[in-house]
Amino acid sequence: MNLPEATNFIEQIINEELEAGKFESRGNELQVRFPPEPNGYLHIGHVKALCINYAVKEKYGAKLNLRMDDTNPAKEDYEYVNSIVDAVGWLGIEYDKLVYASDYYDQMYAIAEKYIREGNAYVCDLSADEITATRGTLTEPGKNSPYRERSVEENLKLFREMKEGVYPDGAKVLRAKIDMSSPNINMRDPVIYRIAHVPHYRQGDKWCIYPMYDFAHPIEDAIEGVTHSLCSLEFENHRPLYDWVIEKAGFPAPVPRQIEFARLNITNTLMSKRYLKKLVDEGFVRGWDDPRMPTLMGLKNRGVPPKALRKFVSDVGVAKNYSVVSLAQLDECIRDELNTSAERGMAVINPVRLTITNYSGEEELDFEINPTDGSGATRKVKFSGTVYIDREDFALVPPPKYKRLTKGANVRLKAAYIVRCDDVKLDKKGEVEEIFCTYFPETRSGSDVKSQVKAKGVIHWVDAKYGCDVEFRQYKPLLKDEEYADQDYAERLNADSEVVFAGKCEPYISLGPEQKPYQLMRTGYYKKCSEGGKVILSEIVTLKDNFNK
Repeated sequence: MNLPEATNFIEQIINEELEAGKFESRGNELQVRFPPEPNGYLHIGHVKALCINYAVKEKYGAKLNLRMDDTNPAKEDYEYVNSIVDAVGWLGIEYDKLVYASDYYDQMYAIAEKYIREGNAYVCDLSADEITATRGTLTEPGKNSPYRERSVEENLKLFREMKEGVYPDGAKVLRAKIDMSSPNINMRDPVIYRIAHVPHYRQGDKWCIYPMYDFAHPIEDAIEGVTHSLCSLEFENHRPLYDWVIEKAGFPAPVPRQIEFARLNITNTLMSKRYLKKLVDEGFVRGWDDPRMPTLMGLKNRGVPPKALRKFVSDVGVAKNYSVVSLAQLDECIRDELNTSAERGMAVINPVRLTITNYSGEEELDFEINPTDGSGATRKVKFSGTVYIDREDFALVPPPKYKRLTKGANVRLKAAYIVRCDDVKLDKKGEVEEIFCTYFPETRSGSDVKSQVKAKGVIHWVDAKYGCDVEFRQYKPLLKDEEYADQDYAERLNADSEVVFAGKCEPYISLGPEQKPYQLMRTGYYKKCSEGGKVILSEIVTLKDNFNK
């Protein structure tokens, strides 16, 4: 058998199984799935699981199901289903079938009755707190429930009454009957069904009992013919229960195999739907798609290219051990992708007026659209002799090795001319109000004339006559520190995660298409959008690269 070369431990396992003939009975067709719960929006942590499963589909010709793991009706909704489908599509992941765990409720119920009939499950009247108290510890075994030895007939009767709505929430549960002295606490008679008089967003009021995740998930996999259930490391201790559930249900071989990998953890990044929902509910962000959010819709709204996310998780790789990845590595992937695709433009944050006293009239200058694509294509930029420059590009008292504009010094205006600062007008507070310069006509960019006038630096600008007002939005991480947030975050939130500035941009940008990304010269990568008639440049990623490969 000619198998593709394995690039990680998951593919090594798959190759070994294929070589051993494990899947010959099904024509060596593999099946994987991506099973998010529709109780929130997908975030960047889900991209790793998606891409790992999609790589198996691409490499081995496997089938990939997108499954809504909707067994907790109190928190699930079509809003989240639709957001998940949209996010997966935006990421460029193609799946074979959209399925729902709730479609299998009848089969799950039948399997639960099979457990009861075969002595593998019982109805327990202990409360949730009492079950926890009798479960034992890592060093002490648990205690059998006083209801553990109920007869099959009584258990069937009680379980059917649970289904019919006879009992209130919490009055009874169905527990698997395994081993209360097992060293793995997950095997100590776990709850597999609970009562919840909550309508289901798809099933309505048909059910008032719902399966627990550890029971439902392996059955869903087995029903769908999943060969490899790829999940993150927190489910490693649940694997014996996963195997037990499938075995006692009586599914034929080959049965699904659970394989765990290290989840994606990123510095300064919240990776919990529970906390992300709290940010939305408490109004700290404008919604699930706020550009600061690590949700896929937030990253899309920020202007992050989906290719950059897939490149990022590819670079991180597939490992077994827990690790934390620097946010700078993600920024580098975004920057690399935008560097080749984004057009260049000019915009000025915190503008100050610069007037060229010996210039009259106006002209159009050639501005290169993207120096990295090799085409040399240019567009026209209007120049009328009065421009705005960034206030940080001028210094009355320059620091050492300063290469921008200062009194008596020369600087080149990008794609235009070299200018010399002759004088400065200050306001009543002593701040620079206007800069007066002389330009050197022979120094026009692209000219064949060799000039003796030299400039130490190049600065960007926006023409004062044609420039447009714009609002800049710049972003920093939602968390102030670089620890992975696996705890409450209230004291670690960054109140300055969004900063707004007023500035100027050239009309090519303000009149450009919505959502289009630009590399603003010497400023960063920004997406153009509009809001209430106002032009906004929303930061995607900075130009500065702090990541050390």
